[in-house]
Amino acid sequence: MVKKGEWVRIHKVILTPAERAPQVPEDTKKVPLEMWVKGYLESDAEMGDEVNVTTTTGRKETGTLTAVNHSYGHGFGDFIPELLVIDNQVREILFGGDK
Repeated sequence: MVKKGEWVRIHKVILTPAERAPQVPEDTKKVPLEMWVKGYLESDAEMGDEVNVTTTTGRKETGTLTAVNHSYGHGFGDFIPELLVIDNQVREILFGGDK
């Protein structure tokens, strides 16, 4: 049970593939337009329930409850040593050196 007032994330399909605009690229037309929103749960619920949330800006949204106290899970990838070399080369070209 997720309690009212918890910080949660919801999911909602905004447009199905059939509803997508005709001018979008073909690969985009094949998938739905989806939205994930975080906010405060307005009433007790279970994971997977259709719920209402209030965002930090006061916006009201409805969607399927997917996570509680959700944190970001992305990163910027693995360290790439070659980028250090490129960084030094760019700095040399822009800010110093014989050239």
